[in-house]
Amino acid sequence: MTELDPVIHAQARLRIMAALSSLGDGDRMTFPKLQELLGMTAGNLSVHLTKLEQAGYVEVAKSFRGRTPTTSASLTHRGRVAFDDYTAALRALLDPPKES
Repeated sequence: MTELDPVIHAQARLRIMAALSSLGDGDRMTFPKLQELLGMTAGNLSVHLTKLEQAGYVEVAKSFRGRTPTTSASLTHRGRVAFDDYTAALRALLDPPKES
């Protein structure tokens, strides 16, 4: 039986990964947009983004728009592969092959 990645498996991190996986390669989502989309508090989102960043699955970038600081997040290549592997493992658990 395939194991599910424990970093992604936590509900909040799974939701973050799913949201970021909907972006194209190289695209980013701002922290406030991600927070609004997921209905998470800033602190909770920050903690889970840090965990995903430490695993190498997410890249968090800080920049400025004029004088306003902006934080955005995107999946890394490793994160996209890990999420694809996770969803494949989940599908295998939910739809096991039928015996002939």
